[in-house]
Amino acid sequence: MVISLFAFAACSSTGETDDAASDSQSTSAGSSATSSTGSSSGRLSQEEIRAQNALRQTVFYFDFDVAEFKTEDRDTLTFHARDLAANPNKRVRLEGHADERGTREYNLALGERRANGILNYLIVNGASRSQIEVVSYGEERPAQSGQAESAYGRNRRVEIVAR
Repeated sequence: MVISLFAFAACSSTGETDDAASDSQSTSAGSSATSSTGSSSGRLSQEEIRAQNALRQTVFYFDFDVAEFKTEDRDTLTFHARDLAANPNKRVRLEGHADERGTREYNLALGERRANGILNYLIVNGASRSQIEVVSYGEERPAQSGQAESAYGRNRRVEIVAR
């Protein structure tokens, strides 16, 4: 009877186990990409925790009419590059965006330049070009509507999306 209860409990699922499994895969990916100094008790090292936190950040914001990502994003992007290098079957899409100022064509090109800037950084830091797709949506998919600087700032971005 105990075995049947265990089997029943193992079969019931709320979807959290799938999330936990994927989290543990990403944790392993981040861990293998950064450091294997975690203790045998299962605790994560400071570097592994930093990697996990960095991999959660998938949106990178840009200044007005600038295609270069911000200096403070380098460490986070390095963790993304290491994660891709450690997981050759992982694929991502870099989605470039712009605010609504400028022509449609200019904003599409600006979004592409932003995504390509991140692409090049990821490749230089270990990712493979075959793992990464680049697309620009320009001003077509705003994260926030409005004509205030706060809305514009949220729309000037590149998102890393798992494929």
